[in-house]
Amino acid sequence: MTAVRPQMLVTQFEELVRHAARTAEAVRLEFLHGRLSAKAPLDGNAACTLQWLTRACVRERPELSLNSGQGLAVGARREGRARPDGSLAPSEAFAGQGEWADPAPVLMVVEVTSYDSDTDRRDRVDKPRAYAETGIPVSLLIDRDTCEVKVHSRPDDGRYETVQTLPFGKEVTLPDPIGITLDTEPLKNWVR
Repeated sequence: MTAVRPQMLVTQFEELVRHAARTAEAVRLEFLHGRLSAKAPLDGNAACTLQWLTRACVRERPELSLNSGQGLAVGARREGRARPDGSLAPSEAFAGQGEWADPAPVLMVVEVTSYDSDTDRRDRVDKPRAYAETGIPVSLLIDRDTCEVKVHSRPDDGRYETVQTLPFGKEVTLPDPIGITLDTEPLKNWVR
């Protein structure tokens, strides 16, 4: 694999984010594999999707919380910055953490595809790779373009060894350490 030349340093990225936070609320910036990207804000259907998942997780695992928008330091050396749509972790895992939290307590990250031009690369390629490099046990992609859920698990050597793809409407079991089975039928309601 060839080395990616960073567009900027992580310190420059963090300064840009601080400035953006003072000037615009709608932009969610991320920094993955040395590249800057802007993530679209959640639309109503994506928000409904995350609410559905939050209810399912709380019902089955009340000791966990699905945190939306918490930034994580990701990648093998924690030089990336990602804002998963959801991070499933013990309820108090991010207490006292700053904008870019330590990902160690995260059991699962969740991404819901947006309808912007960068979603293919960001949500289907860059983020699963960054989350696997970080060692996050499970990465759940809710892909509204293909009407599928993808469960990435067993991170090893910078990639997930197992990827299970199921169409909306099927039951999906999130592997350990999650251990929750989801009926994905409601996801059909929140696509274009």
